[in-house]
Amino acid sequence: MLAGPSLFALATLAQHVLAFPSAAQSPSAITVRQSTATNTTGVFGPDSKIWAEDTPYFPVADYVSPPSSCEIDQVNILQRHGARYPKKSPAKKMKSALKKLQKATITESSMQFISDFTYDLGTDDLTAYGANQSYEAGIEAYQRYSSLVSADNLPFVRASSSQRVVDSAGNWTAGFAVASDSAYTPVLSVIISEDGNDTLDDASCDALSDSNSPGDQEAAWIDIYTVNITDYLNAGASGAGLDNTDTQYLIEFCPFVTVADQVRSEWCDLFSSLNAFPGFEYYGDLDKYYGTGWGQGALGPAQGIGYVNELLARLTNTAVNDSTSTNTTLDSDPATFPLNRTFYADFTHDDLLIAVYSAMGLFPTPALNYSSVDDQETSAWRVSEMTPFAARMVVERMSCSGAYSSGEGEYVRVLVNQAVQPMSFCDADTNDLCTLDAFVESQAFARNSGYGVWDECSD
Repeated sequence: MLAGPSLFALATLAQHVLAFPSAAQSPSAITVRQSTATNTTGVFGPDSKIWAEDTPYFPVADYVSPPSSCEIDQVNILQRHGARYPKKSPAKKMKSALKKLQKATITESSMQFISDFTYDLGTDDLTAYGANQSYEAGIEAYQRYSSLVSADNLPFVRASSSQRVVDSAGNWTAGFAVASDSAYTPVLSVIISEDGNDTLDDASCDALSDSNSPGDQEAAWIDIYTVNITDYLNAGASGAGLDNTDTQYLIEFCPFVTVADQVRSEWCDLFSSLNAFPGFEYYGDLDKYYGTGWGQGALGPAQGIGYVNELLARLTNTAVNDSTSTNTTLDSDPATFPLNRTFYADFTHDDLLIAVYSAMGLFPTPALNYSSVDDQETSAWRVSEMTPFAARMVVERMSCSGAYSSGEGEYVRVLVNQAVQPMSFCDADTNDLCTLDAFVESQAFARNSGYGVWDECSD
């Protein structure tokens, strides 16, 4: 089980933010079983790569080194927390659906395990598997970018204040330190309270619903893709009286029990046999697309403006220029928002990652059809590849010599779960590199506060 909130995390909730300059105050790693936390081969089964935002992390592509004439001189990592238990509201709905089944008479052989199933999941916090995901991500970050680190230039680490995010940051720093044989021990320097302006959370805009209930688009899809599954479950459990929403929450048992127990759940085998996961994955795509993504209109992407402007400040070594979700007290203080650093790591949630992708112009996608999965066949919008547990966006700034095919200068490259992103919005070259100036210029939506969209947040 996970340890309770640390003293510094509790202090932060009261003070909105707290900086921690010494290693003694950094969070200790959660003790976990040392098994691979990378879903490289679908370690929990082939369908574990299509569990939408509940997918365990896997690299979408092999890492591609920069061109030989270019050298990375700064890296920015924005990473989702590791695998967690269900949130409070979905957990109640999962238990309610389970209760209906366990009160019924189960006659279907594939469902017999449900009678003896005991619900013992936690709420909100990281699982041990999720803790290890962040730990291994820290190891990977050191191995890949150790050339950017020195005793006087450690990664500058921030986290949003949810305990699972704070713990993920702490485990990342622990993995980083272990990979360096304790030569470099970064600390969690800033925790940003989610009760105020927070560029690592998507709750700074009152006009954007933060409900756990599905919206119209997602609800419409549930009533399409779960119908046959619901019929099967009700036929196999006489008197259960399940509706399609119950079925949606029962499918959630598969990923959540799996990442809790670190072994594939029988729930997964049941729903795999019913071909539930393609539809379940598309539900997640719709949920994020119409939540903080392109489908929310400008208000969804607007949640990512603050972080993008912080990123631009780091890339250009200039003061943050933002009037949206940034905490100006923090961002104007070199102790809590230093410039001229080579390595930054920030820890966040999936909804904020989606907002940042959208604000930047990544994964451009026309309106998803919420009455058919057909759009998924050609869509770049796949949440399982965008925001799995422990997902990470990496922005590499690099200096290229005159031998580089596009010319000497500073360039930017963006990777999401190791896949290099095409950036037509800044006229990327054949290596998917944009000049730094072109990248900054391309971020006009963020630099102009969403052209007034942010004002709608308080209307």
